Amino acid sequence: MAVDGDYDYLIKLLALGDSGVGKTTFLYRYTDGKFNRKFTTTVGIDFREKRVVSDVTGVFTNYMGTGPNGTSEKNFKVHLQLWDTAGQERFRSLTTAFFRDAMGFLLMFDLTNQQSFLNVRNWMSQLQANAYCDNPDVVLVGTKVDLNDSRDVQVRQARELAERYGIPYFETSAATGVEVDEAVSTLLGLVMKRMEQSTDRHSPEPNGSVTASHEATEAPVRRRCAC
Repeated sequence: MAVDGDYDYLIKLLALGDSGVGKTTFLYRYTDGKFNRKFTTTVGIDFREKRVVSDVTGVFTNYMGTGPNGTSEKNFKVHLQLWDTAGQERFRSLTTAFFRDAMGFLLMFDLTNQQSFLNVRNWMSQLQANAYCDNPDVVLVGTKVDLNDSRDVQVRQARELAERYGIPYFETSAATGVEVDEAVSTLLGLVMKRMEQSTDRHSPEPNGSVTASHEATEAPVRRRCAC
């Protein structure tokens, strides 16, 4: 999809996790609504795109006007860039270079692979060291939930880890589509909420002017941390 500028906000999300956990098939399921078994290992960085309409109320209401209940009158057209990273160690320096530009993170592990779950802590440490702030917006994603007979990570383990980090947790399947949209939508909501908080702190005077464009709203998210 070409970026033609016909949108309100450009949001960059990044998927990360060990090689083989299913990042590419997850993103393909989200953007195309299909399951593709033929994907090969991602080399370096790749990305997919999707246009969505965000109905997160209250975002930028100072600029867009409010409805009768104090909520925004407008749904926002969002252009999502979903970055797909290689999980192999030899690409680690390349993938971490993209951490600072991403606004939110899908941190993935394979429910049939205990080691990929144990490595979530390492990925989180890298995030905290390289992302736009110490407490970035992250959603923990367990993949391949459809392979229940091969499951190696229990729900309790994953939920406890998510609670420790204070982040949402979803168990998903690219094969069936279970919870894929919900995981991305939740992350988008967190990012939009952070943008709202950042904008509230920088609200103009009543007679001031603001340019409502994706360039104007993207920068505060990357430079400031609403922690």
